[in-house]
Amino acid sequence: RKGLLSLCLVGYAIAGLACIATNSFATLLIARFVQGIFASGVRVIAVSIVRDLLAGRAMARIMSLVMTVFMVVPILAPTIGAGVMLVAPWQWTFALLSVAAMLNLVWIQIRLPETLSEDDRQPLNPSQTGKAYWQVLKTRITFGYMCASGVIFGALFAFVAASEQIFTDVFAQHETFALWFAGVAAALAAANFLNAKIVERFGMRRISHSVLLMFIALALINVITLYTVGEKLWLFYPLFCLTFGCFGMLGANFTALAMEPQGKIAGTASAAYGFASTTVSSFIGFLVAGQFDGTIAPFMWGFVALGVGSLTIILITERGRLFQTR
Repeated sequence: RKGLLSLCLVGYAIAGLACIATNSFATLLIARFVQGIFASGVRVIAVSIVRDLLAGRAMARIMSLVMTVFMVVPILAPTIGAGVMLVAPWQWTFALLSVAAMLNLVWIQIRLPETLSEDDRQPLNPSQTGKAYWQVLKTRITFGYMCASGVIFGALFAFVAASEQIFTDVFAQHETFALWFAGVAAALAAANFLNAKIVERFGMRRISHSVLLMFIALALINVITLYTVGEKLWLFYPLFCLTFGCFGMLGANFTALAMEPQGKIAGTASAAYGFASTTVSSFIGFLVAGQFDGTIAPFMWGFVALGVGSLTIILITERGRLFQTR
């Protein structure tokens, strides 16, 4: 894990420098694509390292802290980037990314031991890799929670895509959009930390299943208030922060549940889970965000539909039994 993680960080930093050096927009896009590949490697390896060391509720607790970074940073990134460009040229945003990668590289060389034992290492050949991916797909719990995560996190992607339109076009918060956006991110971070505190006591299934039902209920309440009270920011915002905070108690638990049976092939399982869930989420998020019609109605109905869809997948995966402790 450590060697590949180091390679991904170095590649990410070099791609960032290429973004700075180029004068061609096409080259910039290529460099960003390469940077994204290396970034995805870091994400996959991070989950694999956690699974190497922990499983079950202990993994969910640590993944709550990891997911705080995974989910909050992309939401805050536009604000950070805008702040950098207030005091420096746009190229400095990529310089900041490269410096962050190098600082992480130094840290893992000093602090991170190798977590993958010799006995668990898999040969790098197409046949073995194919068998590992098939093992992931045929494991009911892994596949089910991977699909459920892809569906429900489509709502998160939809918010990231449509948030500026919602706060500026619907609620006319042009000057303070970044603050409203940061408040939503804070709700997400708080939920992740809460999950880290309680997951070992209550369990991943009890928490994630309860919170998913809460997500659907809160989204429905938002829809009802939309048609009864109207689009009022003072009412929409606290309800939406509560709704959005549910992601903080779903992501880590879904990941831990999916990864629990895959200890021997944690790297492959993490790659498959990350690729499939993110691909599904981004596609669904794009579709939901594209329904924006100047109101929040399509957006919130999308939240309800995705919540029900994710719950249906979990009911099938768990054979109709929710809140089980194992």
